[in-house]
Amino acid sequence: MSSWVKNIITAVVILAFLYVVNMMLSKTGFFGIGIDDYQGRLVVLIAVNVILATSLNLINGFTGQFSIGHAGFMAAGAYASAALTVYQGDAIKSALAFLGQTGAEAVVLILAVLLGAVVAAIAGLIVGIPSLRLKGDYLAIVTLGFAEIIRIVILNFDETIGKILGRNVEILKGSTGLTVPGYADFLWIGIFAALTVIIVHNIVKSDAGRALISIREDELAAEAMGINTTRYKVTAFVISSSFAGIAGALFAHYNKFLSTNDFQFNRSFEIIIMIVLGGMGSMTGAIVGAIVVTILPELLRQLSFLQVPFIQIAPNGDVMLSSIPLDSLRLVIFALILILTMILRPQGIFGTNEFGLSWLKRPRKKDEGAGTVGANAGVPEAQQEDARRMESEDKD
Repeated sequence: MSSWVKNIITAVVILAFLYVVNMMLSKTGFFGIGIDDYQGRLVVLIAVNVILATSLNLINGFTGQFSIGHAGFMAAGAYASAALTVYQGDAIKSALAFLGQTGAEAVVLILAVLLGAVVAAIAGLIVGIPSLRLKGDYLAIVTLGFAEIIRIVILNFDETIGKILGRNVEILKGSTGLTVPGYADFLWIGIFAALTVIIVHNIVKSDAGRALISIREDELAAEAMGINTTRYKVTAFVISSSFAGIAGALFAHYNKFLSTNDFQFNRSFEIIIMIVLGGMGSMTGAIVGAIVVTILPELLRQLSFLQVPFIQIAPNGDVMLSSIPLDSLRLVIFALILILTMILRPQGIFGTNEFGLSWLKRPRKKDEGAGTVGANAGVPEAQQEDARRMESEDKD
């Protein structure tokens, strides 16, 4: 079976799976089988986090840099795409009325996602060119600061523009929140999540990906081999930022409401935890980490019926045995699990290993003469030609 047929079959299977899950999340369900709103939101957030973790892994895991500003690029993409649909969405849908409501909304969403990706990529380029000459903690501080700059700019955008124009304006509504049309559902988010995984995986397996990995292993040696390390690092940063913008755009059009509180620095740390827990440098690890970090706190929340005993000392000095619900300690338990993971398995769950992604590899061309065996195997072609000519002269 050719690789094209395999890829088509795989794409059909993925689309069918996403369609079935999307139907299960709807009100009607899939042949009576449905998922409630709470669980459905978790599933959607997992897909969004897969995009974020996979894209950040391109920088932190495969390039060996340490960026903690992903929430800023996510915010840039979210607000840029939301501004398009809020203020120009109706005009675009009116121009595309011949496609029907569903088709017009799909086109508006795609345009919004593309705009979010471009704006986030530009932001990544702006921070990448000057800062990626830094390394380690210095790079982490710069990217974290830049993410906060993006959030603060969005928060004060309307006030600043209002002072310039001399009147009150409400554009991004960073301080009050922006209501966004809900064009995105799990099917759209799942499609973009699958595309993110496939694209990043193919980048890593390409020549550029090998250059990125060489930078991670030894940047000085990579430079000595003629690799333009700054250019490759900036390229990886821009690509990763664009996918963060896509995740932000999809989140905005699913959540139907944007607030700058959704993009604080703790959001960046949450994405970092996903790839560290799953394994930096592993695509599978990033996906598993996104699933675990999204679900685990909610699972601990469901354990409210369990009580954790502790000793309480009263003001009068009496010692009493008391208890506290386990769900109130869910964040503490989550942090302890992460600490134990770092102590017992610092490379993460998967390390740099992969599982089940071999079908994404691009087929390699078979080297000419790869199947040659016999006495002339390994003999240079020029010598083989001389030998054949001498043999022909002997026969004559």
